[in-house]
Amino acid sequence: MLCSAAPLPAQSRPTTAVTLDEAFLSGYRWRNVGPDRGGRSIAATGVRGRPAEAYFGAVGGGLWKTTDSGENWTPVTDGQIASASVGAVAVSETNPNIVYIGMGETCIRGNIMPGDGVYRSTDAGKTWTHVGFTESHAISKIRIHPTNPQIVYVAAFGKYSAPNPERGVYKSTDGGQTWRKVLYRDDKTAAIDISIDPNNPNILYAAMWEAFRKEYTMSSGGPGSGLFKSTDGGETWTEITRGAGLPATGVVGRIGVSVSGGNSNRVYALVEHENGGLFRSEDAGASWSLINDNRSIRQRAFYYTHVFADPKNADVVYLQNTAMFRSADGGKTLTNVGGGTHGDHHDLWIDPDNPAHLVVANDGGGAVSMATGAGWTDQEFPTGQFYHVITTGHIPFHVCGSQQDNSTLCTPFDWNAGGGGFRRGGGGGGGNAGNDITAGGMAVSYQAGGGEPGYIAPDPLDPDIFFSGTNNGRYLDRFNRRLGISREVNPYPWFYSGEPASAIRERWQWTFPIIFSQADPTRLYVSSQRLWETRDAGRTWTALSGDLTRHDPSTLGHSGGPITGDMNGPEVYATIFSVAPGKRNVDVIWTGSDDGLVHVTRDGGKSWTNVTPAEMPDFGRVSQIDGSSFSDGTAYVSVRRPLLDDFAPYIFRTTDFGRTWTRTVTGIRPDAYVHAVREDPTRRGLLYAATQHGVYISYNDGGNWQLLKAGLPDLPVVDLIVEGNELAIATHGRGFWVLDDIAPLRQYSADYSRSAGVLYAPAP
Repeated sequence: MLCSAAPLPAQSRPTTAVTLDEAFLSGYRWRNVGPDRGGRSIAATGVRGRPAEAYFGAVGGGLWKTTDSGENWTPVTDGQIASASVGAVAVSETNPNIVYIGMGETCIRGNIMPGDGVYRSTDAGKTWTHVGFTESHAISKIRIHPTNPQIVYVAAFGKYSAPNPERGVYKSTDGGQTWRKVLYRDDKTAAIDISIDPNNPNILYAAMWEAFRKEYTMSSGGPGSGLFKSTDGGETWTEITRGAGLPATGVVGRIGVSVSGGNSNRVYALVEHENGGLFRSEDAGASWSLINDNRSIRQRAFYYTHVFADPKNADVVYLQNTAMFRSADGGKTLTNVGGGTHGDHHDLWIDPDNPAHLVVANDGGGAVSMATGAGWTDQEFPTGQFYHVITTGHIPFHVCGSQQDNSTLCTPFDWNAGGGGFRRGGGGGGGNAGNDITAGGMAVSYQAGGGEPGYIAPDPLDPDIFFSGTNNGRYLDRFNRRLGISREVNPYPWFYSGEPASAIRERWQWTFPIIFSQADPTRLYVSSQRLWETRDAGRTWTALSGDLTRHDPSTLGHSGGPITGDMNGPEVYATIFSVAPGKRNVDVIWTGSDDGLVHVTRDGGKSWTNVTPAEMPDFGRVSQIDGSSFSDGTAYVSVRRPLLDDFAPYIFRTTDFGRTWTRTVTGIRPDAYVHAVREDPTRRGLLYAATQHGVYISYNDGGNWQLLKAGLPDLPVVDLIVEGNELAIATHGRGFWVLDDIAPLRQYSADYSRSAGVLYAPAP
């Protein structure tokens, strides 16, 4: 995208609030442009007695349902729930119209999103009612009594980064109208799994997990973790964590548990422990044997640790990790049955009446197999989690971004302006594999080099050259689309997986910025804890700054533990997380760190000034900075802190190079933390905000905000960009969306709502 560096006509900064008329807004509707490629899911279920039906929860895109065995899926919660991250789903076996979903994620990677409790449907997903748990940011599991749908159990995780009492196992005997806490350890310990004996529903097993996730670290395991059994329908519990054969000493982490429907005495437990693995009991949990300690079923335990016993055959058990395994000999030997669908598996439903019928949740969404995993349905639905959005100089322009656990992708913004649908070429993809997207037999989307994480920067002077973030030690990729050639152009390559941030010379974050200057399109900026510049397409680099972060030692240590470490990119902290080159003056550059500092240079990096707002929250992640097109000294800063138990919106505005700041969030939902703020390049004071709960618009430089809903579901909008006459957004769970023809939106004024009629000037 190449924008003129010439100053725009002078405009005064507006201060009058403008509220969009609902009749005016009704003429707009957000258009989803895909791609039709699934993103992460950690919850899935089939429906007993209705083999063609199934559900999966997208972790940023609501609940989806199929009525044709996985060939087509439809979102069923849009407009009815107040968050988008579905972490648990359950359907009654005796009344399949009763469906429960639990919000928020408990596979606690760095980009998890909180939920708002539990919802219930009594009409197979058509309508939804909130039934509690607003103080638990994530729901681990929901289990419904196999013969009495009035009895429901919820495993509540609680808050991610702070102690709170709404944790543990809860029971309802009136269909979710009221809840009682029946198993609780302490305010730091979550409930993570529940298994009901289908032959005797009074027998239950539950796993507790002491864990937390913060902005710069996470932990899995502690004194609170443990395994429990109830024989009276969950009213009382006996701890069996140190039962005969289980690890007698040492820290216990996450546990998955499942009792066999083929033999109630057969119970499986997958245990995170230094000497952990798959344990098996032959006497209903009284004693145990270690059956399999293979690392393939217990690596990165906080993100996986899932086990499922077959409902008929006691010797058949499934275990999920990066791959999905099936064992037919009680867990001794494993066969991968996840081929043909995406990798990174998180939930499984096995049909009690036909165990060959499986529904899986993985990092590609939901999939169905009718052949014990020998074949899976395609994951062709727009639930991709994108980190950022950028547009190219093509005509029509292309919308580009990097998708979590997949690849980069670019799509013409108007490919489906007249309708249509995506089809993915080839079969399912796993890991970071990602195929191009086709429609009507023609390729409409393509990869732009790079990989799963971060930014993409199309070369302003050549729209077929892309600089993209990637992982596995390569970091920065220069991709020539015409030639199909990639080249590493890192300022300082270092494959640091497993090292703490304190040991890394250049701290590259998972989603480090990659941004061209609009004032000089030959200049490309990237950032570690320092700002780097290249003027020759990455052949040589110059460090323009020293460390522009707090680099507090308490935030630079090992992440993970106390059993299993995790230092894989997202956990690297004290980095420059946002960069905003001046749009008019090449010597003006703003930076923001993930630990709460804002700096500006006015001489191209020779000197820097710390201009952090006085109201900056402690360790606030500066998610985005946008320099003004109208004034060199004006900038807009967005800050978020969801993994520090703070979901408030933070937007700061300066008009004097950061000497003074004003917080401007009036009108934004109290829990809609902000990912990005962008200024309209044609109208001064017209701003757009990408928040955890949709897009907001302001006509008076952030003084007042209004939700720009226009048919957009409640989605995490992580980035947005104005290109020509369109507004494009990236969501972290439902792909890209475009708001077409924003010329009337730009021209709107308070007087228009009182006019009998208005003629808007059409955009070029």
